[in-house]
Amino acid sequence: MPQPIRVFQVATGNVGSEMVKRLPAHRDLELVGVHCYSAEKIGRDVGELAGLPPLGIRATGTIEELLAARPDVVTFHGVWPDVDLYERVLEAGIDIVTTADWITGHHRVANKSHPSGRSEREIIADACERGGSTFYGTGMNPGLAQILTVVHSADVADIENVTCVESVDVSCHHSAETWRNCGFGDPADDPEVPRKLEMGTRVFGDGVHLMADCLGLELDEVTFHCELGACDEDVDLGWYRLPKGSVGGAAFQYVGRVDGVARVELHIEWQMTPETTPSWKVEGCYITKITGDPCIYSKHMIFPKPGTDFSSVEAFAAIGMTVTGLPALNAIASVVAAPPGIVTSADLPLRAFAGRFAQ
Repeated sequence: MPQPIRVFQVATGNVGSEMVKRLPAHRDLELVGVHCYSAEKIGRDVGELAGLPPLGIRATGTIEELLAARPDVVTFHGVWPDVDLYERVLEAGIDIVTTADWITGHHRVANKSHPSGRSEREIIADACERGGSTFYGTGMNPGLAQILTVVHSADVADIENVTCVESVDVSCHHSAETWRNCGFGDPADDPEVPRKLEMGTRVFGDGVHLMADCLGLELDEVTFHCELGACDEDVDLGWYRLPKGSVGGAAFQYVGRVDGVARVELHIEWQMTPETTPSWKVEGCYITKITGDPCIYSKHMIFPKPGTDFSSVEAFAAIGMTVTGLPALNAIASVVAAPPGIVTSADLPLRAFAGRFAQ
């Protein structure tokens, strides 16, 4: 067996904690450290932070400690990117795989500013060049869901439209910061809420660009459209409150057009409670719809492991975090083998999207 790839993980929140649990199943990976931002986590055993027995690895809090561990790759599972950390890590010759708001980089370049005045893509690309390192962003959606859609187009001729749909109940995704950022819990009639929803979800536009790139299509534009569902009554989820009349569900779309015609689309249906007006019958899955010759309709459904308590909210929450983080873990070997620079899922081989058999 070759030496395992040395992995240093950043963050132990919802996704990060689940990845600490999942990483040992990868015989080709070795966890050598964890970087945390919260002062109360630094110095504690990483196993304890993830709800496991002690692992003998203490959480650190400085980039210097991360670099001193000399990992091969950093997995970044923070909610939002840390471009300054990215730059330091990449210029040191360490690859990065992230699940934080980056698929192609289109929206970060268009909508985010850096104190240096340069785009985040320029900073990351230059750091990769200096260090001979590779940078890759993924997740479930956006990320793997678009690759599933692209693969479904392999036996279709004369494609007219490709649409990827996420239709899910999000009440078990315990990230109050994420939902505040998207306007959930704000009055549904507040004219600012559609803007907040767009601002908080622009990375989904990257998913449209990724599919178009794989399909060899140059888009003229990617537009955003949304419809909000107002709560019919007060809703208390235990970890988040939704007053009557506030946003408790949303259906929105990012649509890529050529000559005014919708060609590549990503649709999202999010429900925190079914008691909204309007409401959507969420299907708890990812759907591919392709119009062409022939036409394709496919569902990608995800269930807890057999024997799991299906009534457990925690079980479903863990599944959501697992499918968000595992596309990153499974791609590590391919990213480490890839040429230096920023890569997307369109650049990686099929094995980058393959799971692992149980040991």
